[in-house]
Amino acid sequence: MIRRSFLKHLAALPLVAAAVPATGGASAAKLKILMKSAWGSDDPTKAAFPFLHGDALSEAGHEVQIFLLGEAVSLMRKSVANSVVPVGWPPLSEVLSKIVTKKIPIYACGACSRTRGVTEADLNEYGAKLGNPKIFVSLVEWSDKIITK
Repeated sequence: MIRRSFLKHLAALPLVAAAVPATGGASAAKLKILMKSAWGSDDPTKAAFPFLHGDALSEAGHEVQIFLLGEAVSLMRKSVANSVVPVGWPPLSEVLSKIVTKKIPIYACGACSRTRGVTEADLNEYGAKLGNPKIFVSLVEWSDKIITK
């Protein structure tokens, strides 16, 4: 019964979307968006998404901040960033250059960074800073939307 009700609502979604007037890609509200990721170089495409999507969201006029944890902090090592090439997308090093130019804040979990040998010198390469749980909470409270990758 619950499944049938869910499927009935799900089937109606395309009709609802078709009834909403198109805005030509323009967003009425500028959002504060937190991108959070734990994907590292073992999956280059997923690893690059927070930076690719953060760049696109910034281009659309939204305010973006990125928080990396787990294996994702390794992307802050220049040698790793230079070796990550997502399928169908530009190399991560190119996207990171855009992020740096736009001054999009990047935070790398401090505990995750220390255990993976990522140093403050590595972070400085991209204008990134060490993060911690308090910083993460402040970013969550700051944001209108949180996108996890």
